[in-house]
Amino acid sequence: MEFDAARAAFHGRGLTLGGIEPLIDGASPPVASRTVTEGQIAWRLAGAFGGARMTLGIAPGAHGLELTVTLAGLSPDHPVDSLGVRFLAVEGVERYLRNGYQSWDGSYFAAPGEPAADDNPARSPRLGFAFTALLPRDGAGAVVLGFTRHEHFQSRLRFSADPARFSLDVETLWDRVPHQGRLAAEPLLLFGHDEVEGGLRDWSRAVAAASPLSPRRLERRLTGWCSWYNLYAAIDEPSILEHLAAAAAFRDRHQVPLDVFLIDDGFTPEMGDWLDVKPQFPRGMAPLVRDIAQAGFVPGLWIAPFMVGNRSRLFREHPDWVVRERAGGEPLAHMKFYGEFRWHKRSEEYYPLDITHPDAEAYIRTVFRTWRSWGCGYFKTDFMLFGAEYGPDRAVWREEGLSRIAIWRRMAELIREEIGDALWLGCGCPLWASVGLVDAMRIGRDVGVSWRGDYSAESLLRDQVTRNHASGILWQADPDCVLLRDRFHELSDEQVRSLALFAGLAGGVLMTSDKLDELRPDRAELLAALLREPRLACEFPEMATHHRDGVIVQRSARPDGSSVTNLFNSRGKPAGRGATDLAPYASRLLAEPGDPLARLEP
Repeated sequence: MEFDAARAAFHGRGLTLGGIEPLIDGASPPVASRTVTEGQIAWRLAGAFGGARMTLGIAPGAHGLELTVTLAGLSPDHPVDSLGVRFLAVEGVERYLRNGYQSWDGSYFAAPGEPAADDNPARSPRLGFAFTALLPRDGAGAVVLGFTRHEHFQSRLRFSADPARFSLDVETLWDRVPHQGRLAAEPLLLFGHDEVEGGLRDWSRAVAAASPLSPRRLERRLTGWCSWYNLYAAIDEPSILEHLAAAAAFRDRHQVPLDVFLIDDGFTPEMGDWLDVKPQFPRGMAPLVRDIAQAGFVPGLWIAPFMVGNRSRLFREHPDWVVRERAGGEPLAHMKFYGEFRWHKRSEEYYPLDITHPDAEAYIRTVFRTWRSWGCGYFKTDFMLFGAEYGPDRAVWREEGLSRIAIWRRMAELIREEIGDALWLGCGCPLWASVGLVDAMRIGRDVGVSWRGDYSAESLLRDQVTRNHASGILWQADPDCVLLRDRFHELSDEQVRSLALFAGLAGGVLMTSDKLDELRPDRAELLAALLREPRLACEFPEMATHHRDGVIVQRSARPDGSSVTNLFNSRGKPAGRGATDLAPYASRLLAEPGDPLARLEP
């Protein structure tokens, strides 16, 4: 990409980003004058911002053009919610990548003006976070625009709904953090690339390089068993021990790495009461953790550290430990269950824990320290978005003057301090603020038991493809558990096989929830073959175009240089690639003769 000072616009790969305006609190402030040079656009502001100066700095960097937005000369008494720039004229875009900020809010390509698929504003094509890839109408490759620092503030993108006049806002959420008259948005990177996923991978590398904490890159992929997608919350000690025996027998019989045994949600009575245990576990959790370790597994436990149920003992005894609504002062209910469905707890409402309260912080430290002392070596922290969802316009925390990400990082950093080098999977978690803290990251919603719907296989395919670029660079991606059992789901044989291959060849976390002594022989061999695969380097060379016919091309390379290609027809009608015909939902592995996966072909 190049900056044309005469037109005050960026050009490259058939795209133009022009009509550049300053942006404060989501709107363009009045401008008294503008000056453009090769390395900067400067605006002298007017009106309520009179006397302030806003600049967009433009400089060549190692990965592309480095853009810096600063605001100077503002009264320290003037609070700021956000600052950035608006590109009023974005020309030549066929599709763009809309990425959410946490595990579950989705990542997908949309066309300018494309309507939303549902009513959930968090998944709207108008709203994105951290970065985007702009695909040109004419030509190949992409233009990538993304923020490279994520440990202080959240950064947001807004895409216009008018396809005839496509515009883009990029802004850092300052969250009214006190300032001394000078503010700076998080740094931006702008560059073109011949390959869409290659460009996104370069952005991930830039984020890794800019992070104050080096990403935690595991030597091998995480594998294991998780209780959730088979037992859900209906767990007790006998059922856990039964599945433990089955998992150990499967591991030993097939001689495969199956490292983690995770007890997911269901052993605590209410969210927030993390040191209390349901009567279904009469010995408590410490002896069960020891049993898991003695069976040769890394013991894992599930926790949602930011969640507090209204019927929890924690809330009853410490109502001042939860975040409050700025309007009215009531506890801020992020989730509500007022009807027949009550999840598997008694609580009707769930509030964020106020980690800025010293006593709340001390409590949650004690929880993680205690679990670690039991021997827990794998922590799945869920619903982590509770701590990063709200700014000061909505929420009141005990300690004011912090950004939502600074608050979130306070929790995340103390978790890593308390668990030491234990393994940590973030779920429902901010994707980029967690770099250097978590080992693995859920990259989509719960996989569910059907092909379509809110919790479905279809959403996994979309999110894994578009977030794969960060796996192995920022953290290890978790596509969620593979499902191989014969019953209690709505998937066909082809769908089960294809989903397992897709998740297994992604090269990141590979876990299942099935009772492993009940799998039919071909499914057991499929799982065993995938577990034997090392940490793979996976790529999706057609990620920008597979929406046309639904065929996903997945290439996975091993450390020894060998590779396998998976052709996956993700739709309910026949398709193909070259000479390869694919039935609905079918996968075809292309591997060299003698490849260990070649025998999986029917």
